[in-house]
Amino acid sequence: NSSKRCREQADWSKDVQAYIWTEIVRRKIMNQAELLKYKELKEADLLYQYLDELTLNDETQREGHAAKVYFNALFGKSFSREQDNPVNAALNYGYAILLSTVNREILSLGYITQLGLNHCNQFNPYNLGSDLMEPLRGFIDEIVINLMPTEFNRDIKLSLIELLSKDVKINDTIQTFSAAVRIYCKSVFDALRVQAANEIRFIEYEL
Repeated sequence: NSSKRCREQADWSKDVQAYIWTEIVRRKIMNQAELLKYKELKEADLLYQYLDELTLNDETQREGHAAKVYFNALFGKSFSREQDNPVNAALNYGYAILLSTVNREILSLGYITQLGLNHCNQFNPYNLGSDLMEPLRGFIDEIVINLMPTEFNRDIKLSLIELLSKDVKINDTIQTFSAAVRIYCKSVFDALRVQAANEIRFIEYEL
């Protein structure tokens, strides 16, 4: 039913996309806060505060502020994502694994990766994957912070790839990470369909 899903995707309204994107950002910041709390870092409190300040479509840019606080807390105040070092190489490699995993599930569920919720770069063929992977980045971050690589080598790559087969808890069940990603992606599309249906019913009621 990919043709039906693609038409459905093209018809997502800006309001529906904004609502779902806000929830994705909320979960991303929450997961970041949870990781900082697990690492006993006091900056977790500030990220929890950002959750209370989050507005529709993240118009106040809480995601960006949270990212700066988060990375500085994990890797030090001198750390920047633009630096050329083994830590960033490991993060980038891990994020590429996430993006590939999410893209596979998007396509298997009948949707296309080009049309995103928030990401809309015309030269990015993976806009939707870039959106949906956001709450999952913390899994990679935790691996990298635990390894703190001084060089980016084969062992680091294998440690990141192994995430796909690790067990995680989702919806009170234990699943491999890959299976959990599929459940997560499906939940996003289910939410989009529900929101779109509610919007149509509201418009019909108004008419």
